[in-house]
This record gives sequence, structure tokens and C-alpha cells, in this order.
Amino acid sequence: MKAELNQHLTQVGPGTPGGNLLRRYWQPVALVDEFDPAIDPAMAVRPVKPVRVLGQNFVLFKNSEGRFGLLDRDCPHRGADLAFGRNEGDGLRCPFHGWKFDVDGRCLETPAEPAGSTLCNRVTQKSYPLIERSGVLFGWFGPEGVEPPPLPALDCFSAPNTHVFAFKGLWNCNWLQSLEVGIDPAHASYLHRFFSDGSLDDAYGKQFRGASAGEVAGERWPMTRVMREFGQPEILHEPKPWGTQLIALRRLNDELTHVRVTNAVFPQTFVIPLSETMTITQMHVPVDDTHNYWYAFFTSFDKPVDKEAMRKPRLDAVTLPFFQPKMGRHNNWGFNAQEQVERTYLGMGEDDINVHDQWACESMGAIQDRTREHLGTSDKVIMAYRRALQQAIDAVEQGGTAPGIADVAKHEGIHGPDTIDGFAPTGDWDAWWRKAVDDRREHSPWSAKDAALAGAK
Repeated sequence: MKAELNQHLTQVGPGTPGGNLLRRYWQPVALVDEFDPAIDPAMAVRPVKPVRVLGQNFVLFKNSEGRFGLLDRDCPHRGADLAFGRNEGDGLRCPFHGWKFDVDGRCLETPAEPAGSTLCNRVTQKSYPLIERSGVLFGWFGPEGVEPPPLPALDCFSAPNTHVFAFKGLWNCNWLQSLEVGIDPAHASYLHRFFSDGSLDDAYGKQFRGASAGEVAGERWPMTRVMREFGQPEILHEPKPWGTQLIALRRLNDELTHVRVTNAVFPQTFVIPLSETMTITQMHVPVDDTHNYWYAFFTSFDKPVDKEAMRKPRLDAVTLPFFQPKMGRHNNWGFNAQEQVERTYLGMGEDDINVHDQWACESMGAIQDRTREHLGTSDKVIMAYRRALQQAIDAVEQGGTAPGIADVAKHEGIHGPDTIDGFAPTGDWDAWWRKAVDDRREHSPWSAKDAALAGAK
């Protein structure tokens, strides 16, 4: 890849081609949990947070009525930082001269002005539309005059709150290299390889480690065994209304093939199985060109999510209030040479494979230099995605419609999308997995039966 194209695909700031594309999609800006005093005690005193998205600075606050406001961070008076404003219940007041703004950006007071001044009536602070879904606040940063699209019927947005848990974390690198790990079917056999298998009875909320992939000859196989023993998947992919469907086939023998179905929801989301009854929908949201937050939605098709069990180990791995990971370049991501020899392929822990992905992404550098890479057949999905991203950026630059979930005309065909990990009859794997996901929806306490449409597969 030429350096100019790499820059074209990775820059996200105002006025950049890539940034213009991403502003056509709703962007997560915070977890609702971030305003819960039980999680962050500072929120009991002052529910205000600085937010940086797509290279721009904002302030997010909650008023006494429980409404959220997302405003530009520089006060329209003389540019002081509103993230240090006084939350007075009905609005956020700038401590510099006392100008006060409500959640819609309307100026309520300019107390230093003379009596009778109408300046307040002529000043507004730019505010941004917010919607709350599945425990996450989304902001809209699209151009003036462009109507935000509704969020599509992805499972993570359709499930009741009892069946979805959301969390996030900060990575110190560009969003694109982070997304590309999630749409790479081959890496799991190496980056997440364990030399021994954990208990299948202690798998809740974990990916690969302890998770079951189903039965072979009456024996439950852990996902770790599948990934370890079958490292050359056949990778298939095809376009869908939401983006791309990926299928990785690992043939065990003439009778059985392991089928893993995942999805890339354009432009910055992937959907993968966590277990036989839970999926992960993960969005990589650019903070700026060199940082991104991952937002993960864990969606259960079975019992309600045990949110405390999901939250605790993930909270233990980050530092609040900005969800900075405790592992990183500063401590070599927890690398342990003895572990690499004896227990794992990477040597960076057995409990949290998120650290494995973090290392892969951050160790490339803040922005991966794609002029130096050499892609192979197993990277076919990466290549296809980059072409789609380039085409979408160019289309928006030429006045066209952003593709996928930003295109309301395609929403009727956007459901799910379905994922699975399991063992299928080698000669009939395609029919097997489609029936399996239909059965899962049929027996789910919440999943709409019409979501299992043929067009959603």
C-alpha cells in the first residue's frame, strides 16, 4: 500500500476524507455506567465527562432530570474548557465568566453582562444529538442538514437491556488496525493459542478459554483445542447489506468440519460468537488518529446477562475514569517468557485474550505502516475490507450515500447478524449452521422470530 492511501484510510479528523465518512454513522461516546456513582464515585458529585471522538473535543454531562447533553468543549465566550464547568443541575456553567448552557446548548445566563443585556439570547453552544441504546450513549456528528439514520436492528440493539452488557477500553493506536484484528479469521489459531485446555465449567464471559465448541464423538471440545489443532482455515466471505459475512472452515476429518461464522458491520464493527449462547458486537471508535476505544456489547440469546460477573474482571483490567488498560507498552503488555514456553503461544496471560489483541494492534505502532506489510491468502478479508473502505470514502467525497447501516434504504435487510461456532457434517455444513442459528432464535426468550430471515444469513 502506498503511504498516501494509508493516510487516506486512517485519518479521522474534521475535513479528512475518512473522518467525513465516519461522521455519517452514530458513534459511541460513553457507557451509561460511567455516570453510575457505584462505579465512579466522582459522578455523585459532578456528572461531567470530557469526551474526544474523531479528533474533536466535547463535554458530556447529565442534568438533574437525567437528561444528557453533548456540547463542544470550548466555551463560545472566550474558549475556556467546559469540561471543568460547574454542573448546576439545569445546565453547565463556565467558571471563567459564568456563562451557562443547558443540555441543548442554549445559553441560560451571562451574569457579567449589564442588566438588560440580550447577549444570552444570541449565543448558543453547538450541541450534538444523542441516543441511548443497550447501555451506551451514541452521538451524531454528521454534516448540517443530513438526517441521522436510525440504528439498525442489530441483535445488540434489539435485545432487552437484561440480555445485553456493554463495556469499553482504550487502545493506543489507530482504529483501523484494531478493527482488522476482529475481521481476521486466521489469527485466533496463533495469537490466542493455549497449550492446554481450561475447564468448560468456568467459561462464563470468557472468549476461547474454557468455551465449548460442541461435541465430537460424544466429547465436548473446547474452542482452544479447535484453534490449536487446526491452524489453516478455509476462509470464505461475501457481501451483505450490513457489510461482510465471514466463514472460517476447519476440517477435522471426512465427517466433521468446524464452522465459525462472523461478520464485519461496516465501517467499524465486527460481530463474533463468545459462546454457544452469547455474541460480541464490538465497535472501534476513533478518539483521534492514534487512539481508539473498543465498545463491546455482549448479547445473550439464553438467560439474562450476569452483568456483575461480566463487569468485575473487565473493570479490574482498566483504570478509571478513562478506561485505560493496565497492560500496555509501558509494561510490555505483561509478557512472561516462561509462560510463552510452557502455556501460551504469546505469553501475555491466560484469562483475558483482549490483551493479546491489544498487543497485536499497539505493537504495530500508533498508525500501522502498511507500506511495509506483505499480505497472504489468509488476509483476503482484510484486502476486501480495505477496498470497500476506500470505495466508501470516495463515494461520500463525491456526494454519494454512506454504505451499510448508514443507508436507510438497506435497513430492511439488516438483522442480527448471525454468528456460530460449532461442528457440522462436512458435506452439509452450510445447511447445518443456518438451521442452528434459526433454532437458537426460535428458543431465545427475546429474539424476534422474523429476525431469522434468509436475508439475514
